[in-house]
Amino acid sequence: MRLLDLQLRNFRNYEELNLSFEPGVNLIVGNNAQGKTNLLESISYLGSGKSFRALKQAEMVRFGADFADMEANVFAQGRQQQLRYVLFSGSRPRQIYRNGAKKKSAAELSGVLPTVLFCPEDLMVLKTGAAARRRLGDHALCDLRPNYDAALTEYNRILDQKSRILKDHFEYPHLLEVLPEYNTRLCQVGALLISYRARFYDSLGKAAAQYHDRFSGGAEEFRLQYKTVSTVSDPFAPVQQLTQDLLDHQASHHRAEIESGQCLTGPHKDDFTVTLSGIDLKAYGSQGQTRTAAISLKLAQRELMAREWGEEPVLLLDDVLSELDQGRQDFILNQITSGQVFITCCEPGRFTKLGKTIEIEKGKII
Repeated sequence: MRLLDLQLRNFRNYEELNLSFEPGVNLIVGNNAQGKTNLLESISYLGSGKSFRALKQAEMVRFGADFADMEANVFAQGRQQQLRYVLFSGSRPRQIYRNGAKKKSAAELSGVLPTVLFCPEDLMVLKTGAAARRRLGDHALCDLRPNYDAALTEYNRILDQKSRILKDHFEYPHLLEVLPEYNTRLCQVGALLISYRARFYDSLGKAAAQYHDRFSGGAEEFRLQYKTVSTVSDPFAPVQQLTQDLLDHQASHHRAEIESGQCLTGPHKDDFTVTLSGIDLKAYGSQGQTRTAAISLKLAQRELMAREWGEEPVLLLDDVLSELDQGRQDFILNQITSGQVFITCCEPGRFTKLGKTIEIEKGKII
């Protein structure tokens, strides 16, 4: 797996950019707000069809431009391939191409350029609210399982429609007539999400435990536990059983949802917890323990993706090393002896021995 080159036009602060990369470490240096993270965002987007920063594609189009064009040549799956996205500043749908052929969705590019992103916010993800941990899991699962991506999109669509019914029924009582249909469909799709998540978190936790064991010298036992609605006693149960479990939970919250005008139950509230030797990391973990556990999770994610695709995914480290002490920096760097890596850094001379250095200033290569 290797990103050979990248061409950007009107993407974020890049009017035009043409770059080729090394198969090992590529160090992106420059002061803040020069475009380092924008470069990683473009690589991540080409691989997944999703931005880890923008909610709308128009946000990625350079100010004053009508469209942004991203193109890359990749060596993957035993051959060279070309990926291209064209994003528009208005409401026009994006255009997706693989090897010059137009595609209907990003799912048709799955596995060509898998990436794992690690940014400073991820270091404290185990201390923040559940939403950040759900995003971490969802992003990884969408890359690993295109069917999960489709199910998640469908779930969010139904959830939005149900939420509107609950919000508007005070003014329009007749809307409640169709609520049972939305409840049923939401539980059916939600059961799929739980099934995927249970298996993913089980594998992620086991892989992360191995990294954490090496990191801590065996001093702490890492354990990840997936949390979903209380009526689901076995998240590994058949989807039909999970659907019934969700329906039972929804029924127990029916009156509360009607009275509050809000959707109160479902896997959109899922979470996971991490304990170290039985101690809840979120409640009692030190900053050092939290960062070590987060690093272990990200390295585990990379390992799972390598198992799935048979190739090491591209690792994107966005200014994360500068947030770590020397010991944690060394641990990460010792784990990236293989595969292609992109590291952003504000200090030009700090990691220059790692590989190729690319210096950026105001969206241009120096």
